[in-house]
Amino acid sequence: MELSEILAACDHTLLAQTATWADIRAVCDDGKKYHTASVCIPASFVKQAKVYVGDKLTICTVIGFPNGYDTTAAKCFMATDAVDNGAGEVDMVINIGWAKEGKWDEITSEIAAIKKACKGRLLKVIIETCLLTDEEKIALCKCVSDSGADYIKTSTGFSTAGATFHDVELFAKHVAPHVKIKAAGGISSLNDAEEFIRLGASRLGTSRIVKLAKAMEKNEAAANDGSY
Repeated sequence: MELSEILAACDHTLLAQTATWADIRAVCDDGKKYHTASVCIPASFVKQAKVYVGDKLTICTVIGFPNGYDTTAAKCFMATDAVDNGAGEVDMVINIGWAKEGKWDEITSEIAAIKKACKGRLLKVIIETCLLTDEEKIALCKCVSDSGADYIKTSTGFSTAGATFHDVELFAKHVAPHVKIKAAGGISSLNDAEEFIRLGASRLGTSRIVKLAKAMEKNEAAANDGSY
């Protein structure tokens, strides 16, 4: 698989609590240069980033992040606020406690409400796989499929583990055909990125693939000028 194909599947991500506008601007510059699917940034920077990139790059943000236990009303407000500020995509976190209680109808209804609040923009649903059993993951595949959301996503990257090949394979077997898959958290090599895509992921939440592309460019430039 060509590097450009992998980059085109990446939501180039910066969600660190310490992120500054200079950091976000750099991520946006990278997203434009490497033609990533989007940049995924904190909601407080969405409006500023949208003005900065215009129509050259999709802005994605997160809501109910990273713990998912905000009220449905709060998540809906955050989703609408995000899209009104210029977000083209929203990644939400489910109420994981509800999943542990088997409140599948409540989870489905919440996701559907947030999808409506997104006003037609893409909604990706983070279920935080590292905290769930396979049976819970399968039940959540149905919740996401029935809710009208666009993607199911493995992880926030802020919990105990990130994406695994097993979880993407499990999603691919149990989501409805209209639901796409996003693998996120801990994707650190081109080989892993390619394998996630092969297993069924349409998006990758990561910052490392762009960093690898930069390193490859640097090494190539050094080789060409004889300094490497």
